[in-house]
Amino acid sequence: MAPNAEKLVITVSVTVRAPLQQVWDLFTEPLHIIHWNNASDDWQTSYAESDFRPGGAFLSRMEARDGSEGFDFTGRYTEIVPGKSIASTLDDGRNVHVSFLEKGLATMVTESFETEDQNSAELQRTGWQAILDNFKKYVEGYGRPREMHHFEITINNTPENIFRIMLGEESYRQWTTPFNPQSHFTGSWEKGERILFLGTDSDGKSGGMLCRIRENIPGKFVSIESLREIIDGREVSRDEKATPWSGALENYSMKPVGSKTLLCIDTDVPTDFRDYIREAWPKALELLKSLCE
Repeated sequence: MAPNAEKLVITVSVTVRAPLQQVWDLFTEPLHIIHWNNASDDWQTSYAESDFRPGGAFLSRMEARDGSEGFDFTGRYTEIVPGKSIASTLDDGRNVHVSFLEKGLATMVTESFETEDQNSAELQRTGWQAILDNFKKYVEGYGRPREMHHFEITINNTPENIFRIMLGEESYRQWTTPFNPQSHFTGSWEKGERILFLGTDSDGKSGGMLCRIRENIPGKFVSIESLREIIDGREVSRDEKATPWSGALENYSMKPVGSKTLLCIDTDVPTDFRDYIREAWPKALELLKSLCE
């Protein structure tokens, strides 16, 4: 449904230097949405889901990174024309229309939305435009220096049990050995908490990554955000060494499939680590499967 002409409608747009199909995919897929759907760096979308069909529901959990406030952005799709447009109605009754126009090697994305009455029209325009600008930045930088990789496995157990085993301190050590024989974590899996993922190199020195638990929905979804490297047991500041892992997300999603569970891993990987990750993750998932079954 197009925005109501009787209501105040704001239109924002951006031209993305990327092919139409790539722009469409990164705009509509939840595991990409959580990377770009924020108007400023102190906000984030920690979780998103989408039943991408007319009548299907969508949800984005938008919140301050410090956890001080947040809200669910929810609605239903009313019309989808693949590669061209998406119409939706938010749960508060407002209509939104997004169009995609191929312009040579670029794609113009135009969003029109009906305003709400809690914030000024200018503030809403600025916020929606900032999110679109962030989307442009994400798409144009996609694959440089990181790319997203997907791994999955079906396990004969419930999501709740898999979740518990996967994140257990001792069992985690076992199923993550393909990444490092001494793989382990210290810290908390609670949302917003920091956690260290560590291993030992050939010289016996401890190294790994300082991360933040971006989201934790028990039995359903976990998102881990990489922050800084740990080298020789010491946290390395950004000023000392830039790391391509900084800001990378590793997401675990669980979906019931009959009496079994489909576990999906979607992880941002620096291109230099592509072969290592492609070799380690399938082995790790097989170990996790054996622990769970």
